[in-house]
Amino acid sequence: MRSVFRGLRLGPKLLLLGLPLALLVPWLALLLLEELERLSVQMQSNQQRLIAESIAISFNGREDWFTDLPVDAAAQRTRAGVNQTLVARPIESALRPRLDGSMEDWKQQAAPARFGEGDGAFRLSLGTQENVLYAYLEVRDDVRVYRDPEVLRLNNADQVRLQFIEPNGDDGRISVTLAESGGTTAYRMDADWRYAAGGLPESAVQGQTRETSEGYAIELRMPYAILGSWRLFGISFVDVDDSRQRTVRGIVHTGESNLAAYRSPVLLKLLEGLGYSAMHILVIDAEGRIRAETGSFSTPVEVAQVRSWLATALSRLTTLGATLAPGPSAERPASQVEAELRAATLAGQPAARRRRVGDVETIVAGHHIVSTQGDIIGMVAVEQNIDDILRFQYEAVDRIAFASLASLFLVPLCLVGFAGRLAWRIRALRREAGAAIDQHGRLRTASLGTGTAAADEIGDLARSIAAMLARLEQHNTFLKRMPRTLRHEINNPLNALNTSLEHLSQHLRRGDKYLDSAKRGILRIGAIVENLAEAASLEESLAVDDLEMIDVQALLASYVGHCRTAHRQHEFAFRGLPGPAYANVADYRIEQLLDKLVDNAIDFHRAGSAIRIQLDVRRDQLRLVVANRGPLFPTDDAALLFESMGSHRADEAKAHFGLGLYVVRVIAEQHGGTARAVNLQDGSGVAVAVYLPLAVAPEAEAGASPLAKAASAADRAG
Repeated sequence: MRSVFRGLRLGPKLLLLGLPLALLVPWLALLLLEELERLSVQMQSNQQRLIAESIAISFNGREDWFTDLPVDAAAQRTRAGVNQTLVARPIESALRPRLDGSMEDWKQQAAPARFGEGDGAFRLSLGTQENVLYAYLEVRDDVRVYRDPEVLRLNNADQVRLQFIEPNGDDGRISVTLAESGGTTAYRMDADWRYAAGGLPESAVQGQTRETSEGYAIELRMPYAILGSWRLFGISFVDVDDSRQRTVRGIVHTGESNLAAYRSPVLLKLLEGLGYSAMHILVIDAEGRIRAETGSFSTPVEVAQVRSWLATALSRLTTLGATLAPGPSAERPASQVEAELRAATLAGQPAARRRRVGDVETIVAGHHIVSTQGDIIGMVAVEQNIDDILRFQYEAVDRIAFASLASLFLVPLCLVGFAGRLAWRIRALRREAGAAIDQHGRLRTASLGTGTAAADEIGDLARSIAAMLARLEQHNTFLKRMPRTLRHEINNPLNALNTSLEHLSQHLRRGDKYLDSAKRGILRIGAIVENLAEAASLEESLAVDDLEMIDVQALLASYVGHCRTAHRQHEFAFRGLPGPAYANVADYRIEQLLDKLVDNAIDFHRAGSAIRIQLDVRRDQLRLVVANRGPLFPTDDAALLFESMGSHRADEAKAHFGLGLYVVRVIAEQHGGTARAVNLQDGSGVAVAVYLPLAVAPEAEAGASPLAKAASAADRAG
């Protein structure tokens, strides 16, 4: 079975084409934005590498700056009387530790050092980050005694004491008092540790206390600026158990210890003097230990705020695509990136890496530091966030996202509108071109008014169709004039030939079969020429005919009477109406129509059978039927019976050019009616029916006429 689906129309095709285009433009914009981001990151990486190189050059050849502090157990006895070295290791978290008395920020640190036994003993962990020293103490204390704020003396409650050397060389003493609220307050103390020196708290030292099942968890922080260059450092816990007498029960301390914080005061001072406050700069020795650290970078909280939900969704789609097809820039853990950077830089290869820690994206660039002998003694790492790049990227993605939504609506809308306009022009051209020729192939107009002035391809098509119609009109005009020309040209030699035959018949005996055959041939040729000329001029002559209201019943009864007289050898059966039937017609054209129908019936009817002529009413139409017994009409090309030169006669001995039914159709249509040819239901013959509009006679308007009654009865009958 042949499929009737012919594909999509113009509008859906353009819409399907426009949707990928509407998505392609934002995608290309995102690709361009990604390339711009890579370029910006590369430029910032190069800038940070240059900064790291310039700092490293200033440290080249200064091995002494990397050995001024104890950095391992073998170097702890740099001063007499020192028992051990308190090591403050770097805190790896990218965020500043919270003072909450919790071990959450100390999980990655080494095992704490233990001091003392029994009540008042504590475990100590030290850490360093951004030039700040952090301390975490887990104290065992059965009885907790907090400071009484109404008493000026400070050595009457549980407390933590810090001992160190001031930058000016004096002994430094700070007492950190505890409170039930969890907060701590630090005071610089006198030599007896009884009263605060100056009376005001030391705001540089901050802390937080949390009660535990065994005693206290105390978290402190203090800047390196209050410590001297030797960093002779000690921490003690003062235990008071009697809340009334408030006498000191015992003191557990670390003793006089060196503070190995892997920090060099000279390096730190030089770094702070460079003025790179917006960058995080570290100096790392050859063993990977931080010796100096300064500066910081802000977290891009304000950058994230510029992202709209649309840009976030678009960014997530891009991230999803990168996840499905990861490339070399796929994210890796920050610790792995940092380890790779340190390994590459300490191996003598300056490098830069992009890494993410939480919500912060940074670029870390490193350059190695060499000694006077050319050995690598350390490296400089410069870290800076990419806020400006991200801000530009988010704002650009925002614009692209909104442009994408707009294009998703506007591009298909414009394409649908454009397709609708094209489809409307094509349909208008199709309607006008289809109306130029009627259903019978006759040319109605030779010009087009739609689209011929347009400069596009549709205009070219309209002009081509107009030119084709003009040429077709010329050809049809030639065909219409040809029968008249043939009649004029053929009639002259036919007349001469007919005259010659008349003269010849005078010298020959009458009834000569050859002479009679020649005469019949001449008559047939003349009839053919007349029929062609009549058919060619029929439509023009019908256009100027005057119509009048006549009684078709009386006309048909009179015509059948003449037929019985003219064709005595044939039988005619007529059935009419009980009263008059009026129609606006030209009576001689109706007689011409009947002549063609009767001639066809005589030519087709079976010998001995009657030719039946009937007139009846069907609603508002008169139906005139001529039927005969004989050969049936072909069912495959019944529509061609009423076309010009469409002959289907069985008797080839007669001149039949198929013009009879064509004349019937043209006359019926000129009077506002139709013609139809059918085979009889019993298959014994054929019938040709002509339908004409019924006209109401003036005398029939007052009441129901016999004709109206007959029409009503006919409708009820079927």
